[in-house]
Parts: sequence; structure tokens; C-alpha cells
Amino acid sequence: MKYFKIKKGFLTFFGVGLIKAAPGTFGSLAAIPFGYLVLEYFHPSNLIFLAALIAVISIKIIDEYEKEVGVHDSKEIVIDEVVGQWIAMALAGSTILGIVLSFIFFRIFDIWKPSFIGKIDREMSGGKGVVLDDVLAGVFGGIAAAASVAVILKFI
Repeated sequence: MKYFKIKKGFLTFFGVGLIKAAPGTFGSLAAIPFGYLVLEYFHPSNLIFLAALIAVISIKIIDEYEKEVGVHDSKEIVIDEVVGQWIAMALAGSTILGIVLSFIFFRIFDIWKPSFIGKIDREMSGGKGVVLDDVLAGVFGGIAAAASVAVILKFI
């Protein structure tokens, strides 16, 4: 029982996923302060490494959790949003503009799920399906944010 509570705490990012309205959005927002600290004091590759590590760990824990609760991709699981947000931030940079745009673009790609992001979400089961669509949404969101930052700074 205690291990179940630890898993749930991890998957809900310390309870953020238990917020009833828009838990994914709140999970992404909750990821920003820690991601910002990593970007401020370390190279962006460290945040990508941390996101990859959490993604790998999450896949296994999500597989176990889904078997226990009987629900695939429960709304309360937001650790995947944390991973995607950190990837987007690492690609967009630690400026306020980069962080804001990484959040906006990551959420757009995560909700809209264009192309193979949606295909992964629909066709992959278990933890891989839950996490990998957010990894891709983070990559595309980060690229879109970084490109937007570059264009905006060019004209300011």
C-alpha cells in the first residue's frame, strides 16, 4: 500500500495531477520552476538527460499503476507532462520568453496531437504510449518556441 502511494505521488507530480480542472496544464506549470533552476545552473543537456531519465522510470511505473487501477492514461498522471515541458524548455532556453513560449507550444502539441504524436497516443499501450507522445510534443513544442524566440529577437 505504501509503495502504491509513492507511485501515485510520483505519477501525479506530488499531487498536482489530482487537481480536477486541467491537470495536464497544471502539471506542465508545476514543472517550470524546477526546470528553470536546472537551466539556470547547468547546461540544457542536463535537463534533457533528467527528462529522459524520468521518462524511462515513468514508463515502468505507469505500466504497474495502470494494471493496479485498470485505467489507461489516467488524467491524474502528469509526470509525462513534466517530461515534455522540460524537453521543450531545454530546447527553448531559460529566458522568460523562451519559458512562456515553450509552455504554450508544448500544451498546443500535447492537446492537439498532430500527425504521429496522435498516432503514438492512440496506438501504443501502457507507459510507452502515455510518455512518448509527450516526449514528441516536448520536442516539437521546444523547436517551435526556439524558432519563435529567434524570430521575435531578430525584430526587436
